[in-house]
Amino acid sequence: MAKGITSRSEDYSQWYIDVVRKAEMAEHSPVKGCMVIKPTGYGIWEKIQANLDRMFKETGHVNAYFPMLIPESFLKREAEHVEGFAPECAVVTHGGGKKLEEPLVLRPTSETIIWDSYRNWISSYRDLPLLINQWANVVRWEMRTRLFLRTTEFLWQEGHTAHATHEEAEEEAYKMVHVYRRFAEEFLAMPVLVGKKTNKEKFAGALHTYCIEALMQDGKALQAGTSHHLGQNFAKAFDVKFQDKDKELKYVYATSWGVSTRLIGGMIMTHSDDNGLVTPPRLAPLPVVIVPIYRDDAQMAAVVGKAREMTKGWDPLSYKIDDRDHYKPGYKFNEWELKGIPIRIEIGPRDVENNEVVVARRDTGEKVTLPMEGLREKLDTLLDAIQANLFAVAQARTEANTHTVDDYNEYKTRIKDGGFFRVFLDHENPEVENRLQEDTKSTVRCIPFDAPEEEGPCMITGKLCKYRVYTAQSY
Repeated sequence: MAKGITSRSEDYSQWYIDVVRKAEMAEHSPVKGCMVIKPTGYGIWEKIQANLDRMFKETGHVNAYFPMLIPESFLKREAEHVEGFAPECAVVTHGGGKKLEEPLVLRPTSETIIWDSYRNWISSYRDLPLLINQWANVVRWEMRTRLFLRTTEFLWQEGHTAHATHEEAEEEAYKMVHVYRRFAEEFLAMPVLVGKKTNKEKFAGALHTYCIEALMQDGKALQAGTSHHLGQNFAKAFDVKFQDKDKELKYVYATSWGVSTRLIGGMIMTHSDDNGLVTPPRLAPLPVVIVPIYRDDAQMAAVVGKAREMTKGWDPLSYKIDDRDHYKPGYKFNEWELKGIPIRIEIGPRDVENNEVVVARRDTGEKVTLPMEGLREKLDTLLDAIQANLFAVAQARTEANTHTVDDYNEYKTRIKDGGFFRVFLDHENPEVENRLQEDTKSTVRCIPFDAPEEEGPCMITGKLCKYRVYTAQSY
């Protein structure tokens, strides 16, 4: 266990804070609930942003940017939406030394300001579909905050699309939640459930919400991404109509979808250990670090020179030679382990003589000796193996902690130990969900898309249900 990091078994919440702090990912700002994202954490966000942005553009979306300040009256146009977000809104009442004629809300999400623009952009079926994404920050006045997982201000992307038909909007919402699933599994190495939120848990103003849900090492679920079919609610609130091919004026159908810096928190809690951060190679800002080992200036010149010769032609963004001469190798080993570097290479005088290096994996701690010849290709293969292993370990843990329970008393006992639970529940009755939450501090995480057809009595009311839902305690 690394110095300064509480073990997961002793205090999981403190362990998480310690990892974020010791890995130099983020720190609290002077504004309560906000954070300063440091280079280690922001480098991961840049990787998330770059890869997701590519995936969005591959599905036909383009980026735009909309104002952070939203007239308060805009939020009030969609009643369910404002009711859902009112407690979280931060409001600007003065500007330029004067009281504003109308208060401005710091965006908690951008549906309202974006749909005001869409009214001017859409007039004909030829303007549809409109597929826009925005990379931005938002503000939600959270009462209980935790770095990356829940902060007053956070970074995210929010997609907002307009369509001619209900079916096209439904296809979009479904497609984008699966883009999130693929990103979570292929880049974060984080297995997820994919499904539909209950009416109680859906986004304010949506017809329905789709989501991806991941299970953290402490057995709690994390909502990692959502996609919403908004129907015509926002189009009607902002009078966004188009002339269809039949010459009739119709309201458009809408979707919105988003993920945030919460993904970094999910990555930490899925893979990291008592020695610090563990980063999946595909999201590591620095996949490989080379640590020279030497005793004197002559050895330093030989070892560092060989490291530079060995890395000639490598992508300069994929590796770093840590040639700082005021730190000993042991300090460097510890630092890079804390920061979650996937591969550490050790090279000393004997390695130079033998034309080989020692390669250490962050995920397993395993060390192997490899020849310098063809090393870059071997490292690429090893990085792929680390990525695959992280996913396999997380998937095995999720499967081992997914339980099927039918008796409510048994559920109330076992939910305390965490995990996903497959249960029969009358989720269409909000009172049942309220009781579940009051009794067990757990909620319905999703109605899975791939749920097999099976009938059984609701574990609370006894009402016959046609399929199981997934429940868990959550962040």
